[in-house]
Amino acid sequence: MNWVGRRVLVTGAGGFIGSHLVEALVARGAKVRCLVRYNSRGSLGWLDDVARDVYGAIEVVLGDLRDSDVVFSAVRDQSVVFHLGAIISIPFSYVSPSEVTAVNIGGTLNVLNACRAAGIERLVHTSTSEVYGTAKFVPISEDHPVQGQSPYSASKIGADKLADSYHLSFGLPVTTVRPFNTYGPRQSARAVIPTIMVQMLTKSSVSLGSLTPTRDFTFVADTVAGMIMAAESADAVGRTVNLGCGQEISIGKLVDTISSIAGKTIEVSVQDQRVRPKNSEVNRLLSDNRLARSLIGWQPAISLDDGLQRTFDWLRGHLDQYRRAQNEYIV
Repeated sequence: MNWVGRRVLVTGAGGFIGSHLVEALVARGAKVRCLVRYNSRGSLGWLDDVARDVYGAIEVVLGDLRDSDVVFSAVRDQSVVFHLGAIISIPFSYVSPSEVTAVNIGGTLNVLNACRAAGIERLVHTSTSEVYGTAKFVPISEDHPVQGQSPYSASKIGADKLADSYHLSFGLPVTTVRPFNTYGPRQSARAVIPTIMVQMLTKSSVSLGSLTPTRDFTFVADTVAGMIMAAESADAVGRTVNLGCGQEISIGKLVDTISSIAGKTIEVSVQDQRVRPKNSEVNRLLSDNRLARSLIGWQPAISLDDGLQRTFDWLRGHLDQYRRAQNEYIV
């Protein structure tokens, strides 16, 4: 696919992955429209931090995924849509499952209807490895059963099934990508890697939830590359594709690895408020990425050690932004 001059919409463009995707698409010459949730602060999220030439090349649409008028207007005249917009906080989904469901399912329905009406060339819908729940077998392939172990994961299952149904019912050219624990610069400190790093840089101890669960971490540049390659592949239409490295590490071991990068030995404590409800915890995630390799030609290029070093270096230079947002982050 030639991206030069191609009209592309990214929902959730102000978020962690979305902002990196916008940069990658602009670098390829696409004309990028960004749907960003309106707020009274006038902030565009992480789009406020992209390079000036990137910011000058994009079109920003403010609104809410739950507003069908906004979504239809944003999708109109676009060729490709990357749908990343969602409420992604698992802890918040315990507090407000109704809002999470309304945005993640209802918002996705609006995107699907708008894409169908506009006759878009391709929709890339973003899922999450959380939909698998605790692994029943590993590595986890796309055929693994889904299990909503949190309201957030249940909402994403609902969104994924809607996307599947629109392909099967209406022939909508949609591909679902399912990232495994994406990390990197700009990630919210609610996520485990920046949580560890921020505390390690600012405190004498680290407070976490459970240390035994394992995760399959994928650097953000690799996730973004997989999304773009999924959009380029005709064979991926109607398919769901895992984007994971195929390696797992426990949270406890992750702390040790980051300690080595920081050159600092630190005490770790488990805080009850950081621990998920017992039956909600996902104990093991390990991806099978063979379909991504064979179907879209994707494979991760950045090792965990390299990605953690890049993330640590970036975060060390942006600590003030995290300090100013203490009311938003659990650190």
